[in-house]
Amino acid sequence: MTTEIQFDRFDEEWARRVVGRTSPKGIDGYLGITVTELTAGRLVAEMEAREELITALGTMHGGCLSALDDHCLGVIMYPVMPPGYWAATTEFKINLLAPVTGGRCVATAEIRSMTRRLAVVVISVENNGRLVALAQGTSTIVAPKQPANAGDRN
Repeated sequence: MTTEIQFDRFDEEWARRVVGRTSPKGIDGYLGITVTELTAGRLVAEMEAREELITALGTMHGGCLSALDDHCLGVIMYPVMPPGYWAATTEFKINLLAPVTGGRCVATAEIRSMTRRLAVVVISVENNGRLVALAQGTSTIVAPKQPANAGDRN
């Protein structure tokens, strides 16, 4: 049984800017990762297992699925964190359950636990309706740096 987390905030404007957009650069841009749904504590992202991502052995390298999971692990955090904070992947573990030979990979991420400093996110990836990967990761929630003289009232 999963207890639903109540989030103090959800930045709908931030989520609107992300959904449906594929970055023109970075690993997420190269892989063609697109967020298709983003609500408080839940994210769905997709990527096509394009021909150039398929190895000589006929399967997509597990690093592509790892990058998809890592991307989800970070992006899911931003609309529920206070403005100016950022998320850093501290660690994640992935089980690669089945090979991907083509088609669309769909990752569903859910925040399972969140404090002021850490969050645990679980991600499942399906390819053409088949479960191909499960991951769990920890994100460190980093507050914005305060100016060196903040609080100095001289």
